[in-house]
Amino acid sequence: MRIGIKVLGCPKNEADCEILAGLLKKRGHEIVKSVENADVVILDTCAFIEDAKRESISEIFEFVNYKMSVKRDLKLIVKGCLVQRYGKILRKEIPEVDGWFGVIEPERLVDALERGEKFLVPATPEVIYSFSHRCSLDDKPYSYIKISDGCDRNCTFCSIPSFKGGFRSRRIDDILKEAEYLIESGKKEIILVAQDTTGYGTDIYGKQALPELLRKLNSLDGKFWIRVMYLHPDFITQDIIETMCSLEKVVKYFDIPIQHASDRILKRMGRIKKSKELMKLFEEIRKVCPDAVLRTGVIVGFPGEKEEDFEKLVEFITNVRFDKLGVFTYSDEEGTAAYRFNDKVSKEVALERKERLLLEQANISFERLSRFLGKELVAILEDRENGFIIGRAWTDAPEIDGVIYLRGEGGIGDFARVRIEEHDEYDMKGVILCQT
Repeated sequence: MRIGIKVLGCPKNEADCEILAGLLKKRGHEIVKSVENADVVILDTCAFIEDAKRESISEIFEFVNYKMSVKRDLKLIVKGCLVQRYGKILRKEIPEVDGWFGVIEPERLVDALERGEKFLVPATPEVIYSFSHRCSLDDKPYSYIKISDGCDRNCTFCSIPSFKGGFRSRRIDDILKEAEYLIESGKKEIILVAQDTTGYGTDIYGKQALPELLRKLNSLDGKFWIRVMYLHPDFITQDIIETMCSLEKVVKYFDIPIQHASDRILKRMGRIKKSKELMKLFEEIRKVCPDAVLRTGVIVGFPGEKEEDFEKLVEFITNVRFDKLGVFTYSDEEGTAAYRFNDKVSKEVALERKERLLLEQANISFERLSRFLGKELVAILEDRENGFIIGRAWTDAPEIDGVIYLRGEGGIGDFARVRIEEHDEYDMKGVILCQT
């Protein structure tokens, strides 16, 4: 079969689908990049928040409309978190879809596809798999590796445990094999993802094994970066901080979603550390590694958030001076503890607070980027656009942070030494000095 794969949602889905594509190729199927050339389209969905669910439903109907009006023999397979969460309803409401598959292990999904199964939603989500083959779905110089999935935390706003199940880690040897494959195939950056990377290994090794995993990845041959995403602030240890700051290939980039900074709201969210403890955490990171880049994510409009709670969040953001900030409005998700809270904040107030916080952060981001003005950085050259080469330094994660617009010559997918000459709040401009 000629199979096209479209991925929605988080980087963990992207990693899952590249493993799925590798297994399909191994069994003789062809992976194609356009729906016109496909016999089968597999759509991987997200169900984390309302906007993600809406996007997934919209994509399903786009493919259904294409199938019914243009290519009636196309088989449409929908998989992933949305199906795990709402599979029975979706199957009844959208009969034009040929197959519905929840969160299942890639090899079992391939078996089900080849048998022609129509519906498979496991009682326990199958989030972990062994590495055998992987097929890149694009030409990007970076790849995500899922080191664990699921979650045992008790955040009151989060629906993930309901469709991803409990926390489960992959084995170190398996992750190393996947990383070696990606590096040998030319990837310049390995990005470790999970619901909570600080918890890696606690279920299978009885300890936080992220430092050990990073040391072993760092020892692999080749020139590449290692980036860690989704560090839970309540469980970051001194060992994790010092390991990330000491290893040559690990970029000094700390992605730590705090969600809020009002102690009252943090408690309602089910978080452990209070505002002062969070402040000490970021002070410690900058003490160990003054050049570290700090990124966080916060939720505004959480049930019961008063103006004074929001002002505490603004004050915290202003005092820490994060390099990067993601701001999200609260999404009321059925099945979560917060869904039952009565003191909801209006969408209008939440959006207004989001805009205020982003305006404050824009000034901070501009100031933080100014430290690189006139400096030389190493960047990965990723694309060409309007006469510029688009590069990205270790300071920025792909898809969510800024880029560098570069003048000069260089090979896409290569490392280059660049000099920064201008910047705005989020992006930089510079010149390529040489390839490295």
